[in-house]
Amino acid sequence: MSKFFDTTMRPMITAVAASERIKETSQRLTVTRRVVERFVPGETEEDVLAAIRDSLGNGLSVTIDHLGEDTSDDAQAARTVDAYLSLLEEMSGMSTPTPNALEVSVKLTALGQMLPRHGRKIAEENVHSICAAAEAAGVLVTIDAEDHATVDERLDIVRTVRRDLPSLGTVLQAYLRRTEDDCREFAESGARIRLCKGAYAEPPTVAFADRTQIDEAFLPCLRILMKGNGYPMVASHDPMMIGAAHELAAEFGRAPDSWEHQMLYGIRTDEQLRLAGDGHRVRVYIPYGREWYGYFVRRLAERPANVTFFLRALADRRHPVTAAEPA
Repeated sequence: MSKFFDTTMRPMITAVAASERIKETSQRLTVTRRVVERFVPGETEEDVLAAIRDSLGNGLSVTIDHLGEDTSDDAQAARTVDAYLSLLEEMSGMSTPTPNALEVSVKLTALGQMLPRHGRKIAEENVHSICAAAEAAGVLVTIDAEDHATVDERLDIVRTVRRDLPSLGTVLQAYLRRTEDDCREFAESGARIRLCKGAYAEPPTVAFADRTQIDEAFLPCLRILMKGNGYPMVASHDPMMIGAAHELAAEFGRAPDSWEHQMLYGIRTDEQLRLAGDGHRVRVYIPYGREWYGYFVRRLAERPANVTFFLRALADRRHPVTAAEPA
C-alpha cells in the first residue's frame, strides 16, 4: 500500500495542488472546510491565538505560520508582513511554560521573493522587519522550506540575516539529495535547524521519491545535526525517527533543552502530549489564514491515513470531523 501511495497517489495529489479549478471548487465545499479544520485552526488571528493558548496550556511550544506562498504583488507581501507584525504584538505578552516557546515560521515567497523586480531584496527587507519585531517580542523566527528551486537563495538570505540575528532558524528537507551537505554547514555554524522529510513534489534528479530512500536520507542528516553545534528541531511524526532522535541525543550527550521535537497541529496530538509529559520539548506547527489550500493538499500527500480521513468525510457529510480524530 505504501509503495502504491508513494508512486501513484502522492504524485496525483500534488498535481491537484497546481489546479486553480480544483482549488476554487474545493474551497467552496463545506465538507472540505470541515476537514481542513483538523489541520488549520482557522483563518483569523483570533483563531490562531486561541490555538496558541491551548497548546501553551498543555506544556507545548508553538511555531505559527501565516499561510500563503508564491506572492505575486508587492501589496500582498506587505499584507503578510503586517499580519506577522500584528501577531507578534499579541504574542509578546503571553506567558509560556518554557523559554523560547514562541516562534513564527515565514516563507520567503510569501514575503515577495518571487516578485519580478527586486524580489530577493524585498523578501530580505521583509524578513528583517519581522525578525526585529520578533526579537523585541521575545519570539523566535524560522525561515520555512519551499520547493528546491528556492533553496540556494533562501539559505543565502538565512546566512546574511544570521550575522545580525544568530537565533534565526531554517528548514532542511531530507529528501533533497543536497541536504546532508547543508546539514554539515549549518550544524557547524550553530544554527537552529528544523529537519523534515519533505512535502513538495520534486524531480528525481534533485530528490528521493521512495519512502525507504527518504528514511535512509533522514537518519544521517539527523546524526549530523545531533553531533553538531546547533539546535536540532526534529520535525517528524514517524515513531522510528522519534526513537532515533532519542538515541542520538543520548549518544551525543544532549540536554533536553538543546533540541526538540516538532509536530503538526492536529496530527498525533496524543503523542505530542506524551512526549512533553516525559520531559521532552515539543513544538506544534500551527498554520492559519485564508490561503490554506496548498498546505492542506501537502498534508493529504504525506500519509495514506490523511487521505482516508478526507475520503471518509466526503462519503458521510454527517461525519463529525474533529482535531482529535486519530491520524
